[in-house]
Amino acid sequence: MIRIAPFGRVLAVAAAASLALAACSGGEDTAQPAAGASSAPAESSAPAAAQGDGTLTIGTLLPSTGSLAFLGPPEFAGVQLAVKEINAAGGVLGKDVVEIDTDSGDTSTNIASQSVDKLLQQKADVIIGAASSSVSLSVIDKITGAGVLQISPANTSDQFTTYNDKGLYFRTAPPDVLQGRVLGDLIVSDGNDTVGILALQDAYGTGLADNTQKAVEAAGGQVVEKVIYDPKAAEYSADVAKIKAANPKAIALIGFDETKKIIPELVKQGLTTDKVNWYLVDGNLSNYGTGNDGFPKGTMKGAKGTQPGAAAPEEFRKRMLEVDPNLKDWNYGPESYDAANLVALAAVAAKSDAPADIAAKLQEVSSGGEKCHDFKSCNELLSQGKDIDYDGVSGPIEFNEAGDPAEATIGIFEYNENNEIKNIDYKTGKISG
Repeated sequence: MIRIAPFGRVLAVAAAASLALAACSGGEDTAQPAAGASSAPAESSAPAAAQGDGTLTIGTLLPSTGSLAFLGPPEFAGVQLAVKEINAAGGVLGKDVVEIDTDSGDTSTNIASQSVDKLLQQKADVIIGAASSSVSLSVIDKITGAGVLQISPANTSDQFTTYNDKGLYFRTAPPDVLQGRVLGDLIVSDGNDTVGILALQDAYGTGLADNTQKAVEAAGGQVVEKVIYDPKAAEYSADVAKIKAANPKAIALIGFDETKKIIPELVKQGLTTDKVNWYLVDGNLSNYGTGNDGFPKGTMKGAKGTQPGAAAPEEFRKRMLEVDPNLKDWNYGPESYDAANLVALAAVAAKSDAPADIAAKLQEVSSGGEKCHDFKSCNELLSQGKDIDYDGVSGPIEFNEAGDPAEATIGIFEYNENNEIKNIDYKTGKISG
């Protein structure tokens, strides 16, 4: 039918994360045992006890408009596909899961707050979203303060790792400490010992810029200029000029939709890909096309980028296209699909659709038990009284004490003559406190 770990857990992850990276083969394109069930926070910070009504209601808070609207279609499709399959397998607690879709917009509007109000009024047990870290930071207190579970398929800001989320926030995308490590290592390994960073001013942009700089410097490179820009600016000539003056061999461009204005400015000032190596990230890694539908042919040729997530298998893409035949990108579709499946499985394991009960089972169903890869097979194991370990399309996930994936994959992509991306490698990293 279409229509998260305790407060004290932040202490377990306050130390800087350590990463073990291993190359994967290239292709084509919480909690203690119970997250949300250990030592209780002070009474003043405890969320209202949202009660289940026997029907698991999933609300989506994903971008239909705004600077990340290009991420919306695969994210909506991922959730919708999961709900379709869950209900085909008998639903949760004997009833169909209800899905209510809303727009998250971006930080230039109040759409997200209005959408959250709507979802809370309609008694959503879980809200999947937002895509933007800054948007989530603007509504997380409203969601968790109402005792509702929030799980994002795309938030990567490090701030969430230690955020006082009252045990009600999780994510299936890895924190940017991992993407920054992969990006920084990639830049230096490509022979670039001087780097300029252009990053948007928000939690995502500045956090990923800092992590990338740390990785570049750890690998022996130097960040010769770092410009934090206003994503709402009318033009970016001065920002690009600062990068040009530093004469870097590579430029890391960390942004969203405003990238479409910055790239022509790079070209105008002579910082083309045949002279300077460009590197993009998940917020702007997209197929830009040619002619009237994109940049001039060859604009992006040779540029590279990083994107959290394992390869979306062809069979999974076909199922996604059955939900939305117009899909062109797959970014965060697998993470959205996995978020919905994990929530449903946690509700089955908890025998409850109450948000706190679901949160208390998320780490359990994502690690340590018998491997399974979709709702139907995992649900069958749960009905037999077995402990399960859901490994999803986006990777093994395995929530840690912070509600972050303990292990994740970052894809590396390269642009061709037609300004389209193709995967060239994957890196897998483990994150531990």
